[in-house]
Amino acid sequence: MLIKEFRVTLPLTVEEYQVGQLYSVAEASKNETGGGEGIEVLVNEPFDNVPLLGGKFNKGQYTKKIYHLQSKVPSLIKMIAPKGSLEIHEEAWNAYPYCKTVITNPGYMKENFFIIIESLHIPDSGQQENVHELTGDKLKQREVVHIDIGNDPVSTGDYKETEDPAKFKSEKTGRGPLEGNWIEKTSILLDRPLA
Repeated sequence: MLIKEFRVTLPLTVEEYQVGQLYSVAEASKNETGGGEGIEVLVNEPFDNVPLLGGKFNKGQYTKKIYHLQSKVPSLIKMIAPKGSLEIHEEAWNAYPYCKTVITNPGYMKENFFIIIESLHIPDSGQQENVHELTGDKLKQREVVHIDIGNDPVSTGDYKETEDPAKFKSEKTGRGPLEGNWIEKTSILLDRPLA
């Protein structure tokens, strides 16, 4: 089993990030839904009494979705892809600031494929250890990757100057651009450890 913890420090409060996350998820769903392709939402309802992260979180919003990827791949892949291989199922328990997402491919890979993503949004610069409360063996397997959105390289195909945190300055908040050791200089921080 592969366990990676990505620590993404952002110049936001936990509350500001929640607003942005809700907006981004709604926009992605709107843009990718319809015509039998994109995202199919099967369930979107509140949950209660589901213990998450050792019982620290137990209520929030549960969603179950199917991602239809047929229109997202080249024609050659469509022709050779086995039945069910281009459907990804997602179940998510959003108990912000904690969220657990389970991704599967039951139509093709069955129980042989699953990805579990656990996100915890905390107000720090990525220094807290074991926020996901991993036990001994899992903690030993875990690899921590720090991501610096202001300084880490971005591939040229993904780069947009207007979205570059090292160049952008928010008129509303006055934050940015994120240059040099911005993490040490910024007082409002959100760390997003993902395991």
